Amino acid sequence: MNVSVESTLPADPVAADALIGIPRQQTNASRWQGEQWADFVQALQQQDVEIRQQCADTGIYLTDAGGLAHGMPHGVVVAASAGQIAALMQAAQRFAVPVTVRGGGLTTEGESVAFGGVLLDMTGMSRVLHVDKSGLIVRTQAGIFWHHLAEVLRRDDLDYISAPLNLSSSVGGTLGVGGIDVNSARYGCSADQAVSLQVVTPTGEIVECSDRENSELFERIILGYGQFGIITEASLHIRPYTPLRMHYFYYASLQPCVEDLLMLDASHACDYTGILTMMDTAITLLVAFDSDQREAEFMATVKAQLRGYGEWGFGLRLAAGFIWRPWRWREALFLLRRKRELFPDLQPDMHMHDGKMYDRTVVFSRAVWKHWGDRHMVIPDLATNRDKFVEAVERGNAVCRKYFPCYTLYCVGIRLRDEHKAHYELSSIPPDAEGWAYGCEFEPMYNGVAYSRDYLQSFKNEIYDVGVELETSYYRFGGMMKGYIRRALGDAVVEKHLQLKQQADPAMVLNRDVIF
Repeated sequence: MNVSVESTLPADPVAADALIGIPRQQTNASRWQGEQWADFVQALQQQDVEIRQQCADTGIYLTDAGGLAHGMPHGVVVAASAGQIAALMQAAQRFAVPVTVRGGGLTTEGESVAFGGVLLDMTGMSRVLHVDKSGLIVRTQAGIFWHHLAEVLRRDDLDYISAPLNLSSSVGGTLGVGGIDVNSARYGCSADQAVSLQVVTPTGEIVECSDRENSELFERIILGYGQFGIITEASLHIRPYTPLRMHYFYYASLQPCVEDLLMLDASHACDYTGILTMMDTAITLLVAFDSDQREAEFMATVKAQLRGYGEWGFGLRLAAGFIWRPWRWREALFLLRRKRELFPDLQPDMHMHDGKMYDRTVVFSRAVWKHWGDRHMVIPDLATNRDKFVEAVERGNAVCRKYFPCYTLYCVGIRLRDEHKAHYELSSIPPDAEGWAYGCEFEPMYNGVAYSRDYLQSFKNEIYDVGVELETSYYRFGGMMKGYIRRALGDAVVEKHLQLKQQADPAMVLNRDVIF
């Protein structure tokens, strides 16, 4: 019996289109070759839809925030109205032209990179349409960035409820993936704040949907990774604006800090929680409050239960440890430099008054880009239930230690809404999570070192493999990690939504290669 060489190779563990036997394990999506492009462009022009095809227009969308996936669209359409987008999708279905939707371009796995076809730039639809001050609901176009929305709401002394810490992401893009804030452990993710949406379906229908109207579409759109429609408008819950007061508690090891985070969330003792680390040496538990009353109750009844230290006490303990470990002095210098650079930007004088932060929008968003951004933004993550979170963080941390001399972790909880379980089915929310889901991002700090694409991809794969072993999930589904989706969600969930996708998008053109 003849056995081919190919049949003796192990099955590729990542994706069907990866190169068997090549250490990289993952490639860019295949490029669409432009079939029927000229007829498609002509059809758009007849509908008065402007499509930009010059390299100066298409080249600016070459990559995303991750900087590892690169692709060029054949043309770019800047969103102007739901009607324009509907005409675009009708033509895309007719001529089988892929459409990639992009907001802030803050994806890290190539999800908003167009490998041929049309790139739809949603930032052309960036207006706030109506603010209901008494009902605390805002209606906005979906291409608006969160920092712009915050500025408009602030004029009426209002604020968003939860938004991604990087506020140069778009509202529509965020609702499609989740959106995690440091108050998500109390209020849920950004997508949970959606009241209703205007959506353009893959076949070009303009539909209003909510939990009461066209609810099945609403369930698929929220946390649906852009597979079932394009969000053009969104109505969101908002709240009165409040400044916040932040407290920091410092730990020398991950486990007690993570356990204290879980305890705080379960006790509903504060308004904001999160963990931000300098490697696994200086670990900071962030605790913040919207009201003086809640802060006073916490200080009187809960603070003593925490195992962390104040800044000066922890600093002295850390210094004493490094004195007796001279082989770690380089690490100590890194931590000191990091503290000097980071802390002033987390508590800037112009945004502080009487110890309260008066513009978390500006402070958090600026700090994210300044201190965590780089030419390649590589942020693999693990999302788990409460019981698995400590192990997931410690195992992911060990992978970081293996690959990089310097790195940071960011941990946060997400309060789950029982009434939103249908929204979570295809999302990063682990199916076994009850009450809260928890996520940890693992981000290397390059410090001027140039790492190869293969090295960074190997690091990400090893983090994702931890998730497979622990049967957890991931926040950044899609793009170049789509091969892990079946492992996390299971064949039954994937096949169910694939059938729904094929029904909604017969030509399979909307945001292809993200999930399906």
